[in-house]
Parts: sequence; structure tokens; C-alpha cells
Amino acid sequence: MRSVVAFFKLGIVLAVVAMAVSTPQASAQDSAPAVKNIILVHGAWADGSSWEKVIPRLQARGYQVTAVQLSLASFEDDVAITRRAIALEDGPVLLVGHSYGGAVISEAGNDPKVAGLVFVAAFGPDTGESSLSLLQQAPATPIMNEIRADDAGFLMLTGKGISEDFAQQLTPKDKDTLFAAQGPTAATAALGAPVIGSPAWRIKPDWYIVAADDRTISPTLERTMAQRMGAVTITLPSCHVVMLALPEEVAGFIIRAASGNREN
Repeated sequence: MRSVVAFFKLGIVLAVVAMAVSTPQASAQDSAPAVKNIILVHGAWADGSSWEKVIPRLQARGYQVTAVQLSLASFEDDVAITRRAIALEDGPVLLVGHSYGGAVISEAGNDPKVAGLVFVAAFGPDTGESSLSLLQQAPATPIMNEIRADDAGFLMLTGKGISEDFAQQLTPKDKDTLFAAQGPTAATAALGAPVIGSPAWRIKPDWYIVAADDRTISPTLERTMAQRMGAVTITLPSCHVVMLALPEEVAGFIIRAASGNREN
């Protein structure tokens, strides 16, 4: 009798194994994202449309994507705008920041909903540091000669600055659009405002894209910030606006981060 029961149990085990082997497994592409909510935070002299080539690629893979519209008038306001976007999400969030947006997510990323941060040629200030103070830690980049201030202390880029130092890899049409749509950025209240408290990148998983041909933020400074964070890092042959120059690669890296992949 015992031998019959043992044989019956063995048959069940073999059947389960056979089903597991014969049933096709879902591919990584078809599986549900580990984090489904992605918030994209633009940088200085830009707006949410700077992510226009990345957004449809993420949406096609099933992600809920939000591109915030920063004021660029003050760091405090921009952090608050990003926090409001986080509050509206229904679960864990991946924050992605470009340029000055990296400073914003370093502060806003302390929200408990934030599962990780992706920096795209972005500033990653520590406590008491600002985007401007980080710039001063590296040799001046070419774009510094193409920044103009108005009477209220807001900064704009010249057409030459956009064309040669900010978006040199883009088409003439894209460059013209960036120049026309650029957001005036407060020198002191936004770029010069420091991170208060401990930045989120100290306690959250981080990913970083270094733009090898960046003429706005020094690639050397980008690598230094990424190393300080302990971020998973890739380097792309791109100008400062990496997400417009190489959207497929940027989207792929964001998807990798959303899955929690920490392999370097």
C-alpha cells in the first residue's frame, strides 16, 4: 500500500515538473514592470517636452509616465511641483532628472513612494550644495560664454549656445525649437539654491547616464557625481540633451532602472 501511495505522489511531482517545463515563460519584455510609475523632471532652459522622444517608448512598454513642468523660478517651488506629482501616483515611483532636474529629484526623492532615481547628465548635489556650486568644482564648459541674464536675474541661452553647446547633435529644426521654447531660469533662486537635508541618492538606488560630449556640464564632473552616489553608470556619446539625441538608449536605461537592475 505504501509503495502505491509513493508511486502516486511521484506521479504528481513529475506532472508538475512537466507542466513547468512545457509552459513558456514570460520574457523580460512581456513581464510587468517592477515599478510602473515614472516621473520625468526636466532641466534648466527646458520644459516637459524635452522628454517627448522618451515618453512614447516608455508608454509602449506599459509604464505610467508623467513629465512635470517646473517653474524654474525657484528650487523650492520645483521640488514642491515634483512632490505633488509623486503624491498623485498610485504606487512606487522612479524619478528621472535631467541636468538641474537632478538637483530637484535629489531633494524630492526622499518621499517614501520613491523607489529609485535616474540621473541623465544631471547634477547630484549633496547637503548644502547647489547646481551652481557643483559647476564651480570643474573647469568651465563652453556654454558659460553663451548665457545671458535679464534684469530680474533669470538666465537664457543664446542661439549659438543651444546650437553648439547644449544640443549640438540635434537637427537644425530641433535646435530652433529648443531656442524658442527655452525656459528662463533663476540664477540664484533655482540654480543657486542648495539641497536641504540629506539627498535622496544617499539612501535610494541610483542610476546615472554620463554624456560623453556634454558641453554644458563637464563629463568629468558627471562621472565624479555618479561615482560619489555609487550609481549604476553608463556613458553615451551624446550632447547635454541626451534624451533628445539618443532617446532609445535613454528609454532603455530607464526601463532597466525600473526593473531594479543594478548590474554595472
